[in-house]
Amino acid sequence: MGFSTDAIHAGQSPDPVTGAVITPVYLTSTYAQEELGRHKGYEYGRTHNLTRSTLEQNIAVLEKGKYGVAFASGLAATHALMGLVKSGDHAIVSDNVYGGTFRLFELIMKDYGIDFSWVNTGNLSDIENAIQKNTKMLFIETPTNPMLSLTDLKGAAKICKKNNLISIVDNTFASPYFQNPLTSGCDIVLHSQTKYINGHSDVISGILVTNDDKIHERLRYIQNAVGAVPSPFDCWLILRSTKTLAIRMERHQKNALEIAGFLSHLKCVKKIYYPGLPSHPQHELAKRQMRGFGGMISVDFGDPEIAKKLLKNVKLFTLAESLGGVESLISHPASMTHASVPRENREEMGITDSLVRLSVGIEDSEDLIADLEKALE
Repeated sequence: MGFSTDAIHAGQSPDPVTGAVITPVYLTSTYAQEELGRHKGYEYGRTHNLTRSTLEQNIAVLEKGKYGVAFASGLAATHALMGLVKSGDHAIVSDNVYGGTFRLFELIMKDYGIDFSWVNTGNLSDIENAIQKNTKMLFIETPTNPMLSLTDLKGAAKICKKNNLISIVDNTFASPYFQNPLTSGCDIVLHSQTKYINGHSDVISGILVTNDDKIHERLRYIQNAVGAVPSPFDCWLILRSTKTLAIRMERHQKNALEIAGFLSHLKCVKKIYYPGLPSHPQHELAKRQMRGFGGMISVDFGDPEIAKKLLKNVKLFTLAESLGGVESLISHPASMTHASVPRENREEMGITDSLVRLSVGIEDSEDLIADLEKALE
């Protein structure tokens, strides 16, 4: 089936009781059992919920995977991955990841005896050089937040297979519409469903997708044992949203391409980061492993004052955390999403005080360009 067909139908069928086309919201904490040891496959709301399992099936199909395991947030899903390693183990992580991922790994999980090496996974040799005897996991973000750097997924997956490492890809920026890491040989895909998958800025949720039976069994156990599950209503809202994911992502990309082109010709722009531009150093890799370039753009103006005035003067772009919604957002990574990353680390990656990140929405592109142009004047 095509992507849009799967997005609308995968994991979903009319309700057998009423014939309702849309999966109901099963707001129940427990289930009646017919007799001791006999039930309909559902025992307790944390463990089983039909709305949640429908969502998990839907996203698994979109990511070309067998199993989806949903969580209450993207970070809850990321934390669940730590149940695949133990104290004394080592993990390799992309040096430019979401600031919350850095905070979780470096400032919390290290206290539990898990060690991390932060490397530029865009250079496959850096991954190989970072492997130690106790390395168990490679965590990749591609494209990265906020520098839009890419990692060769097939190359990274080969390294992991050779060295018996679990390969994980945060696919939040690309969405399942533009990229499917499992088809490149990676083991697990992570999404903050808060972002593009839901796309309406009204849900916090995360999900992990895999084809591996043993990994799925472990993740399912962690989901139930830890209990960081999304509410049935949040799952229902995301199922509503996946039905339009394809057309939303096309519009996000169309607008981003036009805005990136506009910004690339401005004298006040020092550097622009967008994989869809031929000037991006990994543009050819993006064309090979992605079906599109997404709706995220980062711009360095070289002067923090210009960035500050832009953030203050835009009208259609909303100064706010998060990304991937239908409305355009603008943020300052150094003081917002990546504030927990030490300054020297930020600057080494290019996250300067003059860097601004745009989450381009699906409004009319000419209005968004006019908003940026007027603010920069």
